Amino acid sequence: MDSGGRRVVVCDNGTGFVKCGNAGSNFPEHIFPALVGHPIIRSSVKVGNIEIKDLMVGDDASKLRSMLEVNYPMENGIVRSWEDMKYLWDYTFGPEKLNIDPRDCKILLTEPPLNPTKNREKIIEVMFETYQFDNVYIAIQAVLTLYAQGQSFISILFFRGAPSCTPACRPAWSVRSSSCIWRGC
Repeated sequence: MDSGGRRVVVCDNGTGFVKCGNAGSNFPEHIFPALVGHPIIRSSVKVGNIEIKDLMVGDDASKLRSMLEVNYPMENGIVRSWEDMKYLWDYTFGPEKLNIDPRDCKILLTEPPLNPTKNREKIIEVMFETYQFDNVYIAIQAVLTLYAQGQSFISILFFRGAPSCTPACRPAWSVRSSSCIWRGC
């Protein structure tokens, strides 16, 4: 909670997984696959205790991925499918995971170094206009790591799947010109 009593949510939307929870916690409350799936064949079938729906997101989509056409809304840390990304955020903020009313919350989102400005602007637009969060802040993952370690200057090597990056950080910001992204060998 902030000083005004509003809930502060942290959401790290990764290419492979979403990690989310309340600010101030040592670990995310929820970690789930960042994928959206639609059934390959339309039918009302249950597999185990999971009903196959027209739209499957996160854990359920992962469990039934062999029966779904799956899509990862982000590629190399950048949103590529805004429609599917909104489905993923609906799942994140809805009763399946955080169960919040965004109008009563602030949100801290993470972004990779060298995130295109247009991508950041669209994320902020969606957070304010679609979800109506009270406040939105986007921070570079490496800068948050810097704060968590209590350091004032650091060079970080992230191996988080694709892409990997090496930003040098100073307090409150990443040295953009020092960032290098590897997209594979």
